[in-house]
Amino acid sequence: MKNSLSIIGIAFILCSCNNSKKENVPSTNSTVKAKTPKDTAGNFFPVTTYLKGEIFGIKNGGITPLRKITVGTNVDSSWIKMEELETIFSEFLIPIIDTVNLKDLFSEKKFLDQTIDAFTFTYEPKNEKGLTYPFTHWDVYVDPETQKVRRVYLVKKEGTNKELQLTWVSGKSCKVVTLIAQNGKTTIVKEEKTIWRFDD
Repeated sequence: MKNSLSIIGIAFILCSCNNSKKENVPSTNSTVKAKTPKDTAGNFFPVTTYLKGEIFGIKNGGITPLRKITVGTNVDSSWIKMEELETIFSEFLIPIIDTVNLKDLFSEKKFLDQTIDAFTFTYEPKNEKGLTYPFTHWDVYVDPETQKVRRVYLVKKEGTNKELQLTWVSGKSCKVVTLIAQNGKTTIVKEEKTIWRFDD
């Protein structure tokens, strides 16, 4: 039990990039110090800081990311310029996800999901009615052995009928799915996958 609590506590501050073993890429989050479960009690996982750290890692990783955009049956691929990364992912960097802004709006659940062998941190709105914050749900998955973030999943509303879903796999790739709800039906209109690790 004590071991599990220690892992959960440390998971809150794991914002470093989980990059390829071939390179040690500096991260904007490398200065974050480990904290005890008591220190991190009640603090949300810093998702925005984590994403910025991953983007920093891509820029310094020496590998040009490949982007694949699928609309219907059409697939277009292109290489991404490093200076375009913040723009491409800007929708998921604003507003900032942190404890100060969201403590009164969202609840956090932490548990060990044995089906996927990961500690899961799930964030849901306390009251969906009248919620104006664009992010409506997010999950953080942490490896119980390495204590590193494996994956982050974010859901963001844009307008009344548009939804963006981001799945970010640490140090490897991410996918953005755009959905439109019309006449009681939700349709996937676009998928954008960005890959920066090609050895898997």
